[in-house]
Amino acid sequence: MGEIVKGKRSEQARATRRRIIDGARELFLRQGYAATTLDQIAAQAGVAVQTVYFHFGNKRTVVKEIMDVLAVGDDEDVPLLARPWVEQVRDEPDGRRALVIYMRHSRDILARIAPMMAIVRAAAGADPDMADQWQTNLQQTLTAQRAVAEGFAAKKALRPGLSARKAGDIIFALVSLDTYLRLTAECGWTPAQWQRWTTATLADAILLDGRAMTDHSA
Repeated sequence: MGEIVKGKRSEQARATRRRIIDGARELFLRQGYAATTLDQIAAQAGVAVQTVYFHFGNKRTVVKEIMDVLAVGDDEDVPLLARPWVEQVRDEPDGRRALVIYMRHSRDILARIAPMMAIVRAAAGADPDMADQWQTNLQQTLTAQRAVAEGFAAKKALRPGLSARKAGDIIFALVSLDTYLRLTAECGWTPAQWQRWTTATLADAILLDGRAMTDHSA
């Protein structure tokens, strides 16, 4: 009986965190980081402000949790690099097929995180916490992209003379928020068009056989 009660409380706490995260994201996107207060976040989520403090402590942590959830698509306690699709990229022996899988999911991630990343970047110039968050996000992304490149190297799929580190840097440059927003938000490309172009460009830049397969789901 005690385990059942404990499980219900845990699920209730998780549901509360989700409401706070969802409410905060809506406010940040609507009015920006600086104008949003913890009191407003609490009201949006339908909880007391003390509850927000209990779960997150401060506004910066709320933003970090939002970004973590958006990066993986849910609030499960499973890091990005341990996700099944990442394992699928890692286990696929053909470099071109692995790249197509990787880019399909990268498009989904960027579509989720781009609006919030733009909020963080806009706030970074005036808020030290957001400047730190921006740099943390960039460093985490670079680490993840270099890990992906290591996977291509392990498949012996990289172009001759191209190190895994440099391949990771190229992925980091192309599969980036700036490139995604320039082509989609400013040039009017669809996310699918961005995906197809980036897949082909990356294949030419880093793969031994640069011809990328066509992803018919794009």
